Order: sequence, then C-alpha cells, then structure tokens
Amino acid sequence: MDVRPWLDENDMASMKPVSYKTSDGLTIHGYLTLPAGKPAQNLPVIINPHGGPWVRDTWGFNPEIQLLASRGYAVLQMNYRGSTGYGRKFWECSFKQWGKKMQDDITEGVDWLVTQGIADPKRVAIYGGSYGGYATLAGVTFTPDRYACAIDYVGVSNLFTFMNTIPPYWKPYLDMMYEMVGNPTKDKDAMYEASPVFHIDKIKCPLFVVQGANDPRVNIDESDQIVSALRKQGVEVLYMVKYDEGHGFHNEENRFEFYKAMLGFLGKWLG
Repeated sequence: MDVRPWLDENDMASMKPVSYKTSDGLTIHGYLTLPAGKPAQNLPVIINPHGGPWVRDTWGFNPEIQLLASRGYAVLQMNYRGSTGYGRKFWECSFKQWGKKMQDDITEGVDWLVTQGIADPKRVAIYGGSYGGYATLAGVTFTPDRYACAIDYVGVSNLFTFMNTIPPYWKPYLDMMYEMVGNPTKDKDAMYEASPVFHIDKIKCPLFVVQGANDPRVNIDESDQIVSALRKQGVEVLYMVKYDEGHGFHNEENRFEFYKAMLGFLGKWLG
C-alpha cells in the first residue's frame, strides 16, 4: 500500500547507514542523509542528535530530515552511547554521561564528517529536541568552535531544575533517573559541570530556542533560563514559545511556523 501517494520517491534524498569510531574505542552507528543531486563534498550540515536519550534513530522516511535535505543540507543522525538496540553494555556506558562521553560521541561525528570532506567545517549546525535539545546546548557550550548556529527544541539547560521538576508520572522512575542522569545531592559537582546554563560565557554562536509553555517533561523554565542568561551576555537568541503546546509541537499551524522560522534561521547562518 502506498502510504503517501503525493510524494515522489525520486524527489527524496537518500539516507545511508554510516559508522565511525570514538576516541575510547566504541563504534557509533548512524544515518547520513545527503541532499539530492549534490556531491558529498564541503556541504552545510545539520547535526541532529535524537531525543530520549534511551531510544534510537532508525532508517526510514523522516519528513523533517527530508525537509532539511531539500534545502541543500546534509543531515547526520547518530546513535550515541545509550541509544537502544546495541546491547546492555552500550546502554549502561551512557549512565551519568550527559554532557560528557555521550556528547563526545556527537562531537566526534562532526569531526568524522569534516575529516571525510563531507562537511564544510564553517557551516555546521546542531539541532535536536528534548535530550537532543540538551545535546544542542551542550554542543555549543562545551565545543563552541564546532558550530555556526544551533536550534534547541524543548531541551534541558539545567540538570538540577530538570530533575527537580520531574512530572508526577515519572516519580516511580526517580531512583532510576538518579542512577542514569545523576543525583542532585551526591553528583552535585558533575551535574553542575554538565549543565549548559552555568557556562553560558562559552556560547558564542546564534541560537534559536523553541518551547511549549505546557511542557510537563521539560519545564518552560529550562528555556527561559538559557534565553535570559544569554541575552544578558549579548548573544543573539531567537525564542519561540507556543502557549498551546507541550513537549513538542502538535498543532499543524505551529509546526509550519516553526519550520518556516527554522529554515530562515539556518539560511541566515549557514547560507
């Protein structure tokens, strides 16, 4: 059965499986989507870490990725450590590694693209939602020279406030979250180090922050904090808040508005 008969597969960009080695010996698998009709050389690239973080990206039609590729961007989706489907050890080695080894896996994906000659090192953006939004903020905070611009979509900026605003339906998993993310008391120093909001002096690239005001998972305070702090530092921040949305936009008009703003933002800073 043809699910989307209005789409011509000849217009779609190819999504290819890729892999690269990390500095500590892990193999990271992912997917590279290249814009149709363009050689895989010196391209503007969107680094797109998935949310979760304990899920994974898979091969298949992704309208968001196809949208970005249709505008001439290559897109790299990597299953960093902690992504599911690669065994227990690969999952467990992500525990308490937010902003650390998990982030290194993303950064080394950028470096791999540059080494391969696929990415123009001056035209690399990072965009992600939820944990991917956190990874976006961590990327421009802890490796600011890698990125020309960034889009944080309902992302975490402060691990302390994130853990303190765990919604009621997550409470049974709170002890597990303490083991996997960090305990605000026992792991105070590590969580401070991994929270982008405390290191905003390192951020220098333009940032687009997107948030649903009714988000129960990533409270709007996560976005308010980072936007307010950066604006005080004189960093250019575009901020979109939708008051009828939660964890991600579901209203079609809001999604159209977001993607229109996203493409304009990327066009301005990546060309």
